Amino acid sequence: MADLHLYRWDAPGPYRVAFTTRLGGVSSGPFAALNLAALGGDEQQSVEENRRRLCEAVGADPARLTMNRQRHTTVVHRARAGVRGEPGDGLWTDEPGVPMLKLTADCVPIAVARAVSNGDAPALAVLHAGWRGLADGIVGKGVAALRRREAGSGRLAAAVGPSIGPCCYEVGPEVAARFDPDLTREGILDLWTAAERALRAAGVDDVERLDLCTRCNPQLFFSHRRQGKPRGAQGVVGLVA
Repeated sequence: MADLHLYRWDAPGPYRVAFTTRLGGVSSGPFAALNLAALGGDEQQSVEENRRRLCEAVGADPARLTMNRQRHTTVVHRARAGVRGEPGDGLWTDEPGVPMLKLTADCVPIAVARAVSNGDAPALAVLHAGWRGLADGIVGKGVAALRRREAGSGRLAAAVGPSIGPCCYEVGPEVAARFDPDLTREGILDLWTAAERALRAAGVDDVERLDLCTRCNPQLFFSHRRQGKPRGAQGVVGLVA
């Protein structure tokens, strides 16, 4: 079995968070190899095996994996173990052992965690953020979810995973107008900086960025802008350990 190639985030607490690539799964053709999306035309058994391998790699129970049906919204749900298909673009939990998965294929995968070194109770959110979600406030909704409960007013940290980069993301003037003027140069939008700026504006203290472009790295990532459809999807998986 080929090893999965993951970018793990050393989050400040009892968390297991990883940004995935396309390497290490069983899917073939345009879905090769670690495709995590079930609705793009891949074989269902291949997708389930890929998700099982991912859960095994992060020490999670695949039967408890929870996902949304993503719609480029700002809806953030509390994760419920094993529940899949509820419309939304963010999940959060303070319950140990509930793996959450968000899918991307150019959009920005984001993980946000409470830092527990100052005594806060652990809680984690994972977000799917395209240009629309970023502009409409998905980041603020995800951060607010972590601050709703007791011991949730302390320090927060976040990681911004691989997405289409400021080298490649051409947008029209109607999209560029939704962001600070300095984020778009010659029609290219910088989603990485837009995500970081949204996180800091929402009160996140520490932000890490991978700054890896999904369109520029076909050996590592699926990309909607590069491939169109059919194609697979990578994402971010996270749980409170």
